[in-house]
Amino acid sequence: MVDDEVELAEAVARGLRREGYAVDVANDGDEALAKAYVNGYDLLCLDITMPGTDGREVCRRVRAADLDPQPRVLMLTARDSLDDRVAGLDDGADDYLVKPFAFPELLARVRSLLRRDTSAASALFTVGELELDDARHEARRGERRLDLTAKEFALLRYFMTRPGEVLSQETLLEHVWDEHADPFTNTVRVTVGTLRRKLAIDDEEPLIETVIGRGYRLLSP
Repeated sequence: MVDDEVELAEAVARGLRREGYAVDVANDGDEALAKAYVNGYDLLCLDITMPGTDGREVCRRVRAADLDPQPRVLMLTARDSLDDRVAGLDDGADDYLVKPFAFPELLARVRSLLRRDTSAASALFTVGELELDDARHEARRGERRLDLTAKEFALLRYFMTRPGEVLSQETLLEHVWDEHADPFTNTVRVTVGTLRRKLAIDDEEPLIETVIGRGYRLLSP
């Protein structure tokens, strides 16, 4: 989340974190670029009008950089003219949201942009018996509703966008936790463990397996 309005940036970040997203905050373009070059972000919510390096320049530099993944860019701005919107999209933005905006609309656009990497057509993800509704923040295994914390929900969502793939602890830490997460703690292992137990109770088949030395995989039918 990049905006020189510190209170707005922090408010949006808090709202996104409540939905289970890992969010870092930058308050100017140079700070945003420094973080983007180091961290593998899935999405930049980027204000255009900032002192110094503005949002359009940040977008152009990000697009010119050899980043993996190349993040989606949602432009946030008070400029609502057609020329401004066209210019932002031509700079490489994927979507455009005019201030002031309602948080539910921002959240819907975030979900939509992140789905583009998974070829999902809606906010509903299905892998075998598992079903996750990102818009309603609900998850089920068959008829059983899963009681998940925000971080467990975010972790399951990331697994379900990549079923069958082996995801390393570093990958999960980068995409589900924020920049303040300590890479030397057991937070990933512990959260995967609690999620695995909630996904499979009694005599249900386990759905997450550990691939020794490589990471974890959500089993795909």
